[in-house]
Amino acid sequence: MVLLSVVAAGATGAAAERPVPGRSADTLAVETANGWVTWWRRDASPSRWDGSASLGHHVDWKAGVPGVEWGELRLRGSSEAWRTRVILVRLDPRQVNFSLVPAFTREGQWSVSSVERDVAVALDAGQFRHSLPFGWVVSGGRELLKPEFAPLAGAVVVDHHGTVRVVAPDTVALERGRGAALEAFQSYPMLLQNGVVPQPLHRASQGVNLEHRDARLALGTLGDGRVLIALTRFDALGGSFGRIPFGLTTPEMAAVMGALGCREALALDGGISAQLLLRQKDGVVRTWPAIRSVPLGLIARTKQR
Repeated sequence: MVLLSVVAAGATGAAAERPVPGRSADTLAVETANGWVTWWRRDASPSRWDGSASLGHHVDWKAGVPGVEWGELRLRGSSEAWRTRVILVRLDPRQVNFSLVPAFTREGQWSVSSVERDVAVALDAGQFRHSLPFGWVVSGGRELLKPEFAPLAGAVVVDHHGTVRVVAPDTVALERGRGAALEAFQSYPMLLQNGVVPQPLHRASQGVNLEHRDARLALGTLGDGRVLIALTRFDALGGSFGRIPFGLTTPEMAAVMGALGCREALALDGGISAQLLLRQKDGVVRTWPAIRSVPLGLIARTKQR
């Protein structure tokens, strides 16, 4: 409570800029060179995104290590989302290898602070129950945990060719039966399926809290096969309180992924677990840490030529 009071006191000077809370008033604006531009409204939210990446045009993409680009957006939304920074990482599976770090098999926990020096990108993977990941986990071609089946519980699958796919909930069993996964993990909820926002993200009382605001982490795939990671951070007071779990709703995060060009997207564990590490082109590491460690991490390394 003390920390939240400090944030509220420091934010007083910008209070007049905050949108008025309320379903019909919920909007998202992006900061551009010409000022703030509203690009999404809850009462006119599209049910399908066409992959045109309208929001992506506002990202100043920077080169990371080979196969990796990164950038940032500043968003202004309602209530706790009145200042939100989105850190974006775009990865090319033709140039990077993805693998899981199953710390739970060693009865341990993982964070981005513990990765090896050759790791290009690292983040927490999936949702978690106590000390175990939720649902299906395949690491190095070996199944460690069986799938759990729920309407919005999709999966991220990396096959033996390195292709990365976000798999819809109703095809997880089929993917498992194929036995083609080199790495796989489940998470929820699905944010986009072939560009379509799932119905439970439009209507209340269908298993998803549409009002809850939190720090968000999501993984999506683009039409050209690249992978997009998006992490949100509370951005008041110069980012000093970035780890506070304030931010977007689930429907707003679906809109962010759709407007960035994703056709498929899956929410990962956000809140106080959300974390990301990025190695820049010059080798300097940028880290957005979490408050707690997790049992499963996802890392990417540049392929050796």
